[in-house]
Amino acid sequence: MDMHAPGQILSELAFLGPHSALIVWIAAGLLAYLVGAKILTPVIKRFAAFTTWTWDDILIRNGAAKSLSTIVVAVIMMMTRPLAGEIPPVWNTFVTKGLNLLFILSFYMLLVQILRTVHMSYEERKSGANLPIKTLTQAVTVILSILTLILVIALLTDKNPVHILSGLGALTAVMMLVFKDSLLGLVAGIQLSANDLVRKNDWIEMPSRHVDGVVIDITLTTVRVQNWDKTISAIPAYDLVSSSFKNWRGMAESGGRRIKRAINIDMGSIRFLKKEEIETLRSVHLLRDYIDARSAEIEKYNSEHFDPNELSMPVNGRHMTNVGTFRAYVSAYLRAHPEIHADAPGMTFLIRQLEPGPKGLPLEIYVFTKTTEWIRYEGVQSDIFDHLLSTLPWFYLRAFQEPTGADMAQAFAAKEFRKAP
Repeated sequence: MDMHAPGQILSELAFLGPHSALIVWIAAGLLAYLVGAKILTPVIKRFAAFTTWTWDDILIRNGAAKSLSTIVVAVIMMMTRPLAGEIPPVWNTFVTKGLNLLFILSFYMLLVQILRTVHMSYEERKSGANLPIKTLTQAVTVILSILTLILVIALLTDKNPVHILSGLGALTAVMMLVFKDSLLGLVAGIQLSANDLVRKNDWIEMPSRHVDGVVIDITLTTVRVQNWDKTISAIPAYDLVSSSFKNWRGMAESGGRRIKRAINIDMGSIRFLKKEEIETLRSVHLLRDYIDARSAEIEKYNSEHFDPNELSMPVNGRHMTNVGTFRAYVSAYLRAHPEIHADAPGMTFLIRQLEPGPKGLPLEIYVFTKTTEWIRYEGVQSDIFDHLLSTLPWFYLRAFQEPTGADMAQAFAAKEFRKAP
């Protein structure tokens, strides 16, 4: 039998009835689909399992093999349509549109599955959090959905897709109102991606939205944040573009986290150090070099500018103070601390006095730790201030503290004791 003569095939199938060729053609199409779904798809899955790539496994899991087999069946049936012979016009229109619709929808599903695969495989990479690709893939999916809808409407109504697009101009205002969040989210997602404003796993703060936590998901319209109290906040994507927020990613990438805290010193305890007190503090290992250099500097200056008799008055000349020596000790202690950046570029190391106030003299510590992990950072900070507050009495200093009830009771008891006969 000549395969290039459809008429001979149709004549041999005439005994089955007037529409026998159509029936056989439809049956062959269904058989081809079953072969693709039950035989070829498992073979493709097994082949993907043996490869070292991961994207093909994800593509198979997303159902791409089934969509591809459907496309192949639709194409084969459209190419072999003449073998079905002559059928009523109504049925011919129904079959033709059905095949075209099947091809369009299957091709659309395949593209969506490919986009989903791109997103999932990118998220599995180590650098997958560097770009909110989910937003981009969702934006492309929305565009594909609109184009597919236009093609389907054009197919069902026998209209040119260009005419349908031109007719949508009258509905633009309504569509912009209905899809306002999606459109704003699309523009915001592109801006977030292009400017690298926020990524997955970033720690962000947005007081206007009561948000303080880690970004766990970025979609086309929303950014989901898990706050430190384990609550979940959903922020419109365009809020991150139109409103201000703080992103702590720079801190995490720098390798250092700032300590900015002050010890308030009672100004009533600040004074000059006596010679014997200086000798006592010289036994502190971290202060030995400082005291020797400072003492030599002060002695040289005083000998050049003052008479020895004038130095009996502490106001004359230069003298070491307990607060200045304590500041030098804090600097030496932190420079020797294994968890503090002492000379790293971009990591400020500063021990300074702030303006005195009603709560004493603030001695501020402005340094960076070598860890950015929150729990470890808090431990390092607490250990430092535990030590420094404990060493204040060795420098003849007191930390400022407002009077408590116990202080008032003690003072009142002392006053009553003095009145007793």
